[in-house]
Amino acid sequence: MELGQSLPLWSIAPFVGMLLSIAIMPLVKGEWWEKHQLLGALFWALIFLIPFTIAYGPEIAAEELSETIIGDYIPFIVLLLGLFVVAGGIHIRGTIVGTTKNNVILLLIGTAIASWVGTTGAAMLLIRPVLRANHWRKHKAHIVIFFIFMVANMGGCLTPLGDPPLFLGYLRGVPFFWTIVHIWPLLVINTALMIAVFVFLDRHFIKKEGKEGMKMLELESRADDRVPIRIEGWHNFFFLALIIVAVILNGLIPQLEMFIDSATGRTFGIEIYGTHVGIDYIVQIVLIVIAMLLSWFTTSKDLRRRNNFEWAPITEVAKLFIGIFITMIPALAILRTYGGSIGVDTPLEFFWATGLLSSFLDNSPTYVVFLTAAGALGAQGGAAVITTVGEVGVPILLAISAGAVFMGANTYIGNAPNFMVKNIAESGGVKMPSFFRYMLWSLCILVPIFIIDTLLFFL
Repeated sequence: MELGQSLPLWSIAPFVGMLLSIAIMPLVKGEWWEKHQLLGALFWALIFLIPFTIAYGPEIAAEELSETIIGDYIPFIVLLLGLFVVAGGIHIRGTIVGTTKNNVILLLIGTAIASWVGTTGAAMLLIRPVLRANHWRKHKAHIVIFFIFMVANMGGCLTPLGDPPLFLGYLRGVPFFWTIVHIWPLLVINTALMIAVFVFLDRHFIKKEGKEGMKMLELESRADDRVPIRIEGWHNFFFLALIIVAVILNGLIPQLEMFIDSATGRTFGIEIYGTHVGIDYIVQIVLIVIAMLLSWFTTSKDLRRRNNFEWAPITEVAKLFIGIFITMIPALAILRTYGGSIGVDTPLEFFWATGLLSSFLDNSPTYVVFLTAAGALGAQGGAAVITTVGEVGVPILLAISAGAVFMGANTYIGNAPNFMVKNIAESGGVKMPSFFRYMLWSLCILVPIFIIDTLLFFL
């Protein structure tokens, strides 16, 4: 019997408790929560693990924990840490005044590069220049929110390098350039709509700055005080490229016969409590760590200081997501078991089901669950993509891909860069909205855009 069949629905209660803690504790016990986030995450993890171990035995508990920590969490946090350190060593120097026009340019640049350096890479590279450009403003949280919407999420939709769900699709047979060929119209329309809304809101907030704000803007814009824009720490781009190569090799090595153990059909490696640690896994981790260390030791401390580099954003992500990953075990197990039998069989249903679950669960396994469900349905007579899970209709694959990537912007935990951008902004003095207030922003801005996507592409 599959684990998901025997787990009761209430077993997801610790996961819900973890999410509510992230949403509520900063509001009611903010100072305590900031100091004891790891304690809170471990509390909810143990609330799940202790009864789970009693009910299913230490062997199954060890296997599930090993799959989560070794198979998912370590690669996840190592990749984020590598991108955080390397991008933190690249300093874009010069005068960028936070006008509406310049903010739009920065948002568009970030959206354009996110599919090639990953949403995390693009976000870590540009969030600090965006904050510096707008340091003169009192009202700037909306800029960071749109940055999360566009750079940390939607911009990663074009290639498997942009967002992990698409990379998992690539490993399961979806051609590398399939997504860019089919999803670019959605990205263009969504980007245009969000830029239009952003321009309207940004001009509104600039007016709210008052005379003092206008005086600051005038001072920032003086031509004789402008510093030419240039990139410092440019050698870190080579380390960024090394991280991208590591991710590509992780997917390429299992496809090369020379690395495959004929007895098991898997890459050469070892088993740790049922979790396979293959050469592909080791190569990715080692290369990312090498890139990170080279970046750290070859980039001056003065440059990182001018870049306002600090460890708090990545440590907070590491603390909270260990609790999220562990408490998410029963939710994903139930979803894997029943995901193909919940009556989802149209592009519209796949778009919203994949997207809404990706807003709160890890969008990578959610993508795989619905891709597998779509493979079981078959092409249904239309154009199809042949994958390792079966033939998937083009409209359904497009819906799954867009839902997993786009709707990760709905919450702070929908995609890891969201939390990192929020933390960096708060460290820079920006008063970001709470968990629920951020969801109100996404409800008012993103959901109408997703409804337009539905009407245009998924009916």
